[in-house]
Amino acid sequence: QVQLVESGGGLVQTGGSLRLSCAASGNIFSINDMGWHRQAPGKQRELVACITSGNRTNHADSVKGRFTISRDDAKNTVYLQMDSLKPEDTAVYYCKANVIERTIWGQRTYDFWGQGTQVTVSS
Repeated sequence: QVQLVESGGGLVQTGGSLRLSCAASGNIFSINDMGWHRQAPGKQRELVACITSGNRTNHADSVKGRFTISRDDAKNTVYLQMDSLKPEDTAVYYCKANVIERTIWGQRTYDFWGQGTQVTVSS
């Protein structure tokens, strides 16, 4: 089984910064795309940023120029550096990884999600 564990959330004032981390562990052969999603109260979950295994990135328009996604494949970890935070960034942030997992039957590719970390930006 594969687990994703997020950390780095918290309470910050408008204009502040936070860095989220998400570490994958378990029977991992390799990891393809990794990404961050968020869900605010009463809203649908939305993609914030994603990064391919070749380090190509894509950021939502709402966070371009403020958030930066990166990854460290040696640590099976994806990061989200969040700067110039706004109250509308308040949400639960989830990481997602498309993992090639080792199983007793061979390999399988599957999307795994973290448990979520709360980010609150006060005005």
